[in-house]
Amino acid sequence: MLKVVIYDTTLRDGSQTEGVSFSVNDKIKIAEKLDDLGIHYIEGGWPGSNPKDKEFFKMMQKKKLKTAVLAAFGSTRRTKIKASQDQNLCDLIASGARTVTIFGKSWDLHVRDVLRTTLEDNLEIIFDSVSFLKKEGREVFYDAEHFFDSYKQNPEYALKTILSAQQAKADCIVLCDTNGGTMPDEVRKIIREIKPKIKTQLGIHTHNDLDLAVANSLTAIQEGCTQVQGTLNGLGERCGNADLCTIIAILHTKMKYTSIPDSKIKQLHKTSYFLSEVTNIKLPDNTPFVGHSAFAHKGGVHIDAMLKNPLAYEHAKPEVVGNHRRFLTSELAGKMPIVLKAQQLNLKLDKKSPETKKALEALQAKEYEGYQYEAADASFELFMKREFKKYTRFFQLEGFKVTTEKRYDGKVFAEASIRLKVKGKEEFSASDGDGPVDALDRALRKALTKFYPNLTQMHLSDYKVRVLDTKSGTAAKVRVLIESQDETDSWTTIGVHENIIEASWEALLDSIEYKLLKDQKKK
Repeated sequence: MLKVVIYDTTLRDGSQTEGVSFSVNDKIKIAEKLDDLGIHYIEGGWPGSNPKDKEFFKMMQKKKLKTAVLAAFGSTRRTKIKASQDQNLCDLIASGARTVTIFGKSWDLHVRDVLRTTLEDNLEIIFDSVSFLKKEGREVFYDAEHFFDSYKQNPEYALKTILSAQQAKADCIVLCDTNGGTMPDEVRKIIREIKPKIKTQLGIHTHNDLDLAVANSLTAIQEGCTQVQGTLNGLGERCGNADLCTIIAILHTKMKYTSIPDSKIKQLHKTSYFLSEVTNIKLPDNTPFVGHSAFAHKGGVHIDAMLKNPLAYEHAKPEVVGNHRRFLTSELAGKMPIVLKAQQLNLKLDKKSPETKKALEALQAKEYEGYQYEAADASFELFMKREFKKYTRFFQLEGFKVTTEKRYDGKVFAEASIRLKVKGKEEFSASDGDGPVDALDRALRKALTKFYPNLTQMHLSDYKVRVLDTKSGTAAKVRVLIESQDETDSWTTIGVHENIIEASWEALLDSIEYKLLKDQKKK
């Protein structure tokens, strides 16, 4: 079975995602998580470009990764100086990383218009830079920037650039689709043309501007590339990089290539959500393999078929990547979600049970009021537990008050106070916030954290409000959906009321109680 080397660049390329800024501690935590996952190479950053990355490599010299190799990233030397005099290359050596990845120019357009040097001088720059790092005892990966665009414009020169890296004894030459505009058939054709002329191992680095980064990476692997570069969750500049979660899962389930250890594949889901937590970027529900909806089934026909044979509507087993199957409740699904959820509660029900009929009637009544549980799986589980008397509240509300004040300077100030009974004790807390719901959330957590410290591990990741009957104007009911997340999972809860604060409270209450219930199951 062929092996593919996984090279993760989340800490460098991923940090270029709009809205993402890793602290040094963030980078260390992510590196340790990637090491736990079994990633072969972790690109830590560019020590010559900023103090933060330099500090990261300094800190990592005191830590020991279990299996992963830490790589430092940089560029080829500047023009008109020797490699040994280039500060960027010297910083790579000083980083302590035994593997170094440098990028160089493959496209004659970049050589002339960006480097502003000659084509021959660029070949010497590549050779000199790789040779210097090799003489310093480093494993060297050469990223051929813009290689596919270059090859399409000037194939002879593009080939010369990677031959220069090969002559300098680079350990792997990585073909980069830097602009993300190459089609899979072009990737296949170009690699087939150059491979007979290259003795060095080849790698692939793709960007997702055509939504083809994963497809292009897998095509390159099929054509003989043995290293694949990418980021977790597809983070990266513009439209992102190739998503390593998807690539690893496909290699394992579809292509029968080895990459990370088989025993680690089940950690993909958890690791993906961990990164989402650190970056504070919500993982799209429809993300393949690891997304919240990747193995969710809604239609009654689908659910019935799934119960008979999961292969009917699933291409892979969710537990392989650490995910789980979900059956959504809706008017399309009938009684089946109730029966299935009851089975999880150790209740023996079938479609004809009186209890099932009663629960369905209660569910339909809630839906008539505006509740939509297909979009709020956590609230549905709590609904079922309450309906079948399988749930004891973790705390009881005595009352809350929320005020909003607009001050003379134009700033809007919200404050919430709340009284609870928790484990037989009266608890009062107050907090301010950016808005009334934020203030209420903060006050609730403040009151509960001393009793349930795990609540510090979760946060609200999305908040949606929908007016259900616009004809009623300001008296209309609103539906509030809150998505919450911790380091391993995400869940959605719902609230419906004419008062938006009350609807938000219902969704917020379910969110907190589901987290507590989830943690209770682990014990």
